[in-house]
Amino acid sequence: MARTPARQGGWLTGWDPEDEDAWHDEGHRIARRNLVLSVLSEHVGFSVWTMWSVLVLFMSPEIGLGFDPGEKFILVATPTVVGALLRLPYSRAVTRFGGRNWTVFATGILLVPTLLAAYFVQRPGTALWVFLVIGALAGVGGGNFASSMTNITAFYPQRHQGWALGVNAGGGNLGVAAVQLIGLAVISVTGDTHPSYVAAVYLPLIVLVALLSAWRMDNVDAVRTDPGAQREATHDRDTWWISLLYVGTFGSFIGYGFAFGLVLQNEFGASPREAVGYTFLGPLLGSVARPLGGWLADQWGGARVTFWNFLGMAVGTAALIVAAEVNSFGMFIAGFTAVFVLSGLGNGSTYKMIPAVFAGRAGADVTSGHDARDAFARARRLSGAVIAIAGAVGALGGAAINLAFRLSYTDGSGSGTPAFVAFLAYYLLCLAVIRAVYLRQVPGAQSTSADFVKETNRV
Repeated sequence: MARTPARQGGWLTGWDPEDEDAWHDEGHRIARRNLVLSVLSEHVGFSVWTMWSVLVLFMSPEIGLGFDPGEKFILVATPTVVGALLRLPYSRAVTRFGGRNWTVFATGILLVPTLLAAYFVQRPGTALWVFLVIGALAGVGGGNFASSMTNITAFYPQRHQGWALGVNAGGGNLGVAAVQLIGLAVISVTGDTHPSYVAAVYLPLIVLVALLSAWRMDNVDAVRTDPGAQREATHDRDTWWISLLYVGTFGSFIGYGFAFGLVLQNEFGASPREAVGYTFLGPLLGSVARPLGGWLADQWGGARVTFWNFLGMAVGTAALIVAAEVNSFGMFIAGFTAVFVLSGLGNGSTYKMIPAVFAGRAGADVTSGHDARDAFARARRLSGAVIAIAGAVGALGGAAINLAFRLSYTDGSGSGTPAFVAFLAYYLLCLAVIRAVYLRQVPGAQSTSADFVKETNRV
């Protein structure tokens, strides 16, 4: 007989998504409602986080904000760093305050950087440090990803978590493309001297999503994590190998999302309208590609898909170097878009590696005589912790990309080629790591995420 969860003081108690009767009776509707609102909150969070990738394109002497390229790259790197650093505390906050409560807070607080951006971005003569502070505050939008993913994990049974987390992450990532499309719309309708309109669009959306979350989302008592899991994960070598790979995939996605418009302006002299007109396409396709990367990893293995993905990113980056050298705008756009798509695929396949790697090690432990229940319980605990850590470290890669572009465009050459050469070297390093660490034959290495799900459900 299905056990219906009870509501007490805004909390669902007795929630168990693995109870198939309860899931089919009412549980799937509760989970879907929370997923939809989680996606909306994360989507708005990503938009506010990456809003400065659009606002900097408007900054010009015409509106009294004539910052040089180096200052603009520092400005877009600032929210990236803050968002990355907030991911770990945000993932823990859900376990303490509840998913609904934290989503309402995390969404509502986005009003602060958005209001400040709308007010100051059209005030001539505003100092750079003011924008750096506002950009840092916008970093709270980057933390939403971690809290949202942690919360949704508790709502779905293991057999549906891959799909649910893919939808949640992809819907959030689309916020990068959405804010750029809004920037394009503002430029098309009002010209390139009204950047405050971009921020103003989000003010009612933030209020609406916060109110809907307060009204229709749930806290669940099942959102609990072992307080020592993240600490234990930091001592595990696979945490750092996978984080290194995620720097290459998600770091590229978010870093290029922030920098693409500025690169077009500095590399080809693109106008704000031209820059925004092209920048939305890469993040859009990269976001859509993320669930596909997870699906391909299910079919062929996360390490194998990620290997070929990095090979493609290396080829695409080499094409960007050639395009910059021959001054081919069309080739540059095509190459950048391809790298965006591959970074999205890699986000999905790299995340899929995490449960497979720990399940493989658990399988090897069981073969060596360890208790299966303990081995797979530890694998599940560490997998959750590594997802949070890799997400935070990966986001820092986005800041590194913007800092690399800053150094490249301010070294006197006026070209992004040195930065692209550095990115190419990093992708080749990732290829070597995957080949040496994850594609060699070791006991238990053939365990899949499906095996992991099966075993963790059993224990």
